[in-house]
Amino acid sequence: MPRLMLLVEFIVLYVALPLAYRFSRLRVLGLPLLWLVSGYAFWQLLHDPNFDRARLWNAGQLPGRLVSILVLFAISAFPLWLGVRRFAPHLQWNFVRTRPALWAVVVVAYPLLSVYPQGLLYRAFFFERYSALFPVNWAIILASAVAFAFLHIVFRNPLAPALTLPGGLLFAFRYSQTGSLATSSFEHALYGCWLFTLGLGQYFFHGAIPEKDKIQSI
Repeated sequence: MPRLMLLVEFIVLYVALPLAYRFSRLRVLGLPLLWLVSGYAFWQLLHDPNFDRARLWNAGQLPGRLVSILVLFAISAFPLWLGVRRFAPHLQWNFVRTRPALWAVVVVAYPLLSVYPQGLLYRAFFFERYSALFPVNWAIILASAVAFAFLHIVFRNPLAPALTLPGGLLFAFRYSQTGSLATSSFEHALYGCWLFTLGLGQYFFHGAIPEKDKIQSI
């Protein structure tokens, strides 16, 4: 694909669509739209003769990275918990306490219905499709992370993009190192499920955050 067409596609998928969704008065369910766009990315990957389809899963890379993933998660999870405890104690474990059955459904369904489609779009497709626009490895990792964080403007609060930028850097770096969507998606799901468990899941749902539930520092 010509460079100009790549740039246009990039702007449409990763800038225009999130902006249109964020400012649209028409309320459309987010997950079906994510599946639709990710389906386009999947279709393009399947028709790319240069793409290694093993990257769409490649779970064999996970065991060798599991210890480092869990150690880094433990280091990150603790300050996240402290932040909620300090700035929004009323949210702490709120989802688990008040709606345990729904919480269980979310932590089971979230990796399949949300994490993997995001990984397809923001890592597997992104790295394969836009390497010509970002030919240096650190540049495509950064671009992937910024695009991933920008997507979260659809949740209409500043915390969602702020939290997902470092996450996006980590998940993009993990994918670039392993060539494994299974590995980066596992890590993504780990952090996402922790946020839901902590009580921050409402910042990743659509709609405004009630004033009483806003974290004091935002």
